[in-house]
Amino acid sequence: MSETSARDTERTDAERPRRVAVAAAVCGAQGAVLAAVGAVILVLAIVGDPGDLTQAIGGSVTLLALAVVPLVAGHGLWRLRRWSRGPGVMAQLLALPIAFTLLGSGGGWVLAALPLAASALLVLGCLLSPTATEALGVGPRSA
Repeated sequence: MSETSARDTERTDAERPRRVAVAAAVCGAQGAVLAAVGAVILVLAIVGDPGDLTQAIGGSVTLLALAVVPLVAGHGLWRLRRWSRGPGVMAQLLALPIAFTLLGSGGGWVLAALPLAASALLVLGCLLSPTATEALGVGPRSA
């Protein structure tokens, strides 16, 4: 086992900065919501009478596939894995234009847009903080 992986496995919850823990939890929640919505759409497409079965199944499979990114990022962040910051930031950068589009749709979509935008900004703030970059080992390296 390499020195880096041995050090990673020895980390405890006390060593995990609060900002990384918050980012991990929110990423996990975002992934769980995406997976739940995708599963519900799939079940409704199968047992109901969708207008377009192909579109309903395609949409649900897309949501289920997209759920993997924040779920994996959240798991990696919780374990303080260096690689997890990239997928975490990427998922949030994808969530912001989606939230903006939902906000522009009006009606009930605003209720989905606001928490999505707020959670994306929260995770970005946490992951781009010096505390998180240092904990994840992605900050500037000393000579």
